[in-house]
Amino acid sequence: MDSTLACLVDWMPRQRWYTSKGHSPRLRLLGALDLTSPDPSARVRVLVVADDAVVPVVVYQVPVVLRAGAPTGAALIGRTPDGLALVDGPHDPAFTTALLAEVSDHAAAASGMTARVLSGEQSNTSIIFEGAGPPVICKVFRQLNPGVNPDIELQTALTDGGSQHVPRAIGQLAASWTDPAEPGRETTGSLAFAQEFLPGVEDAWRVALRAAAAAESFTSAAHALGAATADVHLSLARLLPTAAADDDARAAVTLAWQRRLDIAIAEVPPLARHRDAVSAVYERALRTRWQPLQRIHGDLHLGQVLHAPARGWVLVDFEGEPMRPISERRRPDSVLRDLAGMLRSFDYVAGSLGRDGATAPPAWAPDARRAFLGGYEGRTGHPATGPLLDAFELDKAVYEAIYESRNRPDWLAIPLAAIDRLVGTG
Repeated sequence: MDSTLACLVDWMPRQRWYTSKGHSPRLRLLGALDLTSPDPSARVRVLVVADDAVVPVVVYQVPVVLRAGAPTGAALIGRTPDGLALVDGPHDPAFTTALLAEVSDHAAAASGMTARVLSGEQSNTSIIFEGAGPPVICKVFRQLNPGVNPDIELQTALTDGGSQHVPRAIGQLAASWTDPAEPGRETTGSLAFAQEFLPGVEDAWRVALRAAAAAESFTSAAHALGAATADVHLSLARLLPTAAADDDARAAVTLAWQRRLDIAIAEVPPLARHRDAVSAVYERALRTRWQPLQRIHGDLHLGQVLHAPARGWVLVDFEGEPMRPISERRRPDSVLRDLAGMLRSFDYVAGSLGRDGATAPPAWAPDARRAFLGGYEGRTGHPATGPLLDAFELDKAVYEAIYESRNRPDWLAIPLAAIDRLVGTG
């Protein structure tokens, strides 16, 4: 196993899902799960490793296939002292077939499916299965946390509740491993989640971007998207526990807002001039009336919605906002967090066009925003505007400023313009 970990130390920093860029991993094995391989010449294992190079410790899942004579290439992690090739599991049919058999509980169907890895993902690895039956997409969670992943929990509940606004949940894979902080204690968490795959569909970002570039109204589509979002929220409130927005709950939300603002000001100095104005928006929100808290999508934007011609808008990826601790993402929250995320996404469509030389009509984003909120309010009967929504949108823009400063500095003007508008200076 030491030789396997040594291979991973060299290989993991080059993977998009490895979060601690700039550090050399310090790995220790927390657990291993053997899957039944359909290939007698291959051994399929799922390794759970802790990276002690950062604080707090990050736990990763690394599925591997051990085989003789495997070809070299991007999927090759390294070789063991006895000459076996160590292959990244999602790129090897021995692992993908074993995985589908586990999550679908149907080994025969799995053997008739071909697998391909979805490109471009940052934090997980998704595998698309097509062939003998209805297509399936299986998300392999690279970074692990204790408990059921929110993506599995929420989409399974919505599937069981009959919602047509999410892909149908098919199955999951879980495992136990040693708690990295308490060696004598075991913890259990989610490894993978399989759901219906919708081939040939576009996400709402591409649909909206095309409309804005052509100066076409998006109001009808945005209104329908607002209604679909409301339907999902109403279903989640019916299917899962809710909580009163009491003093402690409101204080926890506003503390998170302020903590994020402090980080943003430290990393984006131009925001310092807005500290008092932003805090005033948060204080007004704290004094307003809050609806009961419930489970929500948690990271809703146009890229998290698919347009399926036979079903309309379909919401995906319920894991929540990546920069929030998973314990926060699992708590009941305000539905306005999701609405704020979508409002910011309409602004991003218009802002991204402006960066490329093309421009959306000045009213495109405001009209889409109003239509989205109108569709939502029409379904729920509750007003979705006011100081509380302003605060959630402002917090989202502050989050975006942190993200853009770290990853895409040339996009920073988009959230900064929103912050100016929301505090009344733009």
